[in-house]
Amino acid sequence: MFPKIAELGPITLHSYGLLLATAFLLAIVLTARLAEQKGVSRNRSWDLGFVIIVSAVLGAKVLMVLSDLEGFMNRPSRLISAEFWQAGGVFYGGLIGAAVGALFYSRRSRDLEFWTMADAAAPAIALGQSIGRLGCFAAGCDYGRSTDLPWAVTFTSEYAHRFVGVPIGIPLHPSQIYESMVTFGLFLFLLWTYQRRRFTGQIFCIYLFLYGVTRFGLEFFRGDADRGFVLNGLFSTSQFISLLIVPASIVIYLYLRRGAPQATRG
Repeated sequence: MFPKIAELGPITLHSYGLLLATAFLLAIVLTARLAEQKGVSRNRSWDLGFVIIVSAVLGAKVLMVLSDLEGFMNRPSRLISAEFWQAGGVFYGGLIGAAVGALFYSRRSRDLEFWTMADAAAPAIALGQSIGRLGCFAAGCDYGRSTDLPWAVTFTSEYAHRFVGVPIGIPLHPSQIYESMVTFGLFLFLLWTYQRRRFTGQIFCIYLFLYGVTRFGLEFFRGDADRGFVLNGLFSTSQFISLLIVPASIVIYLYLRRGAPQATRG
């Protein structure tokens, strides 16, 4: 793990921040290219991309606070701490925030249709997640449970331990790598499916369903307590959201397939 790439005086270049920025950039580039196939100009996609980035960051931070509301209420100073602003937040919060921001922006723009852009963004989101989880691995955050499996990883950075709480000297599931591999496979599948979609909104619904199912399972390998729990610890925050998103994606899929205009292939 390499939480720090370089130190330039008082400025520290963190591997997580660099990879997260790379993930956002590549996601917007890919979304713009896919949306262009449906007649959306790249400039408009980049405009929407800026809105999505801001909305995603805000959403991720909000859900991060809600996941540990008692802890933040007991220590409100955490909201202005370096730890809070360096943390990426909770992915599902970012996804919900991005969707809300995109929905409002597209409704105010006559040349942008929400479901068209959502389909174009779905493979890009999965690619961005794959890259972002590599950043998590480098930083040590979102670490896994202890294990004696031969591919277990052992973190040794005191710096990472102080900032994200990753245990050092203990073999752990490489949960970040698990999710990076799964989401990269999801990216490839969605990219292939995008060229064969039958109706607008199909690809985004498939993404929600497949990611919701896999994220629910991947949570069992996680060991970080700050991901939050609900229903007296029965589910993690992300597992609970997955339980809502999976059936919702099925309902939306069936609704769009039945009533929405057919998408043009290609």
